[in-house]
Amino acid sequence: MSSGDWDGVRLHVVTGKGGTGKTTIAAALAMSLATHGKRVLLAEVEGRQGISGVFDVPRLGEDEVQVATGPGGGQVMGLSVDPKAALLEYLQMFYKLGMAGGMLERFGVIDFATTVAPGLRDVLLIGKVYEAVRRRPSRRGTRSAQLYDAVVLDAPPTGRVGQFLGVNHAMAGLAKMGPVKNQADAITALLQSAQTAVHLVTLLEEMPVQETVEAAAELRALSLPLGAVVINQEVTPPVGDGTLAQLAATDFDDAPLAADLAAVGLRVGPRMLAGLAQTGRDLTQRLALQDRERDALAGLGLPTVHLPLVPGGMDAGGLLELADAVAAQGVFG
Repeated sequence: MSSGDWDGVRLHVVTGKGGTGKTTIAAALAMSLATHGKRVLLAEVEGRQGISGVFDVPRLGEDEVQVATGPGGGQVMGLSVDPKAALLEYLQMFYKLGMAGGMLERFGVIDFATTVAPGLRDVLLIGKVYEAVRRRPSRRGTRSAQLYDAVVLDAPPTGRVGQFLGVNHAMAGLAKMGPVKNQADAITALLQSAQTAVHLVTLLEEMPVQETVEAAAELRALSLPLGAVVINQEVTPPVGDGTLAQLAATDFDDAPLAADLAAVGLRVGPRMLAGLAQTGRDLTQRLALQDRERDALAGLGLPTVHLPLVPGGMDAGGLLELADAVAAQGVFG
């Protein structure tokens, strides 16, 4: 898929099984878009403060604050959407409760409403993101609210993303009419439009790939537009095919390995040689597993982004490395 196919996408939803690096990839995607000079909002809805951890900035709140500047001059703004704050804002916007909204929070009504009605909670959380996507310049100039070229949503994991994005289904038994139902309908229209793309982050391991395949089927059943499959932490072979074949052989002879090490001044004993040989066999098994799981993902028929395993943990340099890798593959434009 060429980058031009993504020109109309304003909302990039990023999901994946827990532990696949979903938040890191959402941040890398936001940074990649910012390298093209774009102004990007990166939002989270789970209250884990994952964005602040990735960028090493203070905890995020309901205000949109800058968390990074892209090499191309773009900006990444961060937002952590809180359901209680979103509900209070909603009540003020539609019902003009003013101080009464604060009284509701004091008596625990806000916590009660967002806990017993998870569908309402999700509508409120996505509603903040929806509002950011829909902002446009006013006739008299720019509105006081920030305007964005794109919004990246660090969404819930694949096990819950269908429920989270399927707001109309969640609201079916809660509101049949009124402003909440109208907002759910408007959000669904955006999520099902060409302005949205849902990207699936995975590792080349059995469980993450299985969840990715299942999530893709669920999202398609909800008429939600799928974007790319992002393969994270992909291991690349450090040696050639011939060496890999030798390592995988049951009759592997470690004498040539010992001779090669000795030729460069390294003398190792039998235990070290056995450990090196086992490491090589583990590598061949890992690569074979990756090949099998990659074939399973190919059946989804989606564009794929391949991101390397960044050694030493994730820091600012590692994040820029991933952002550059995303940009270089041209999938997101």
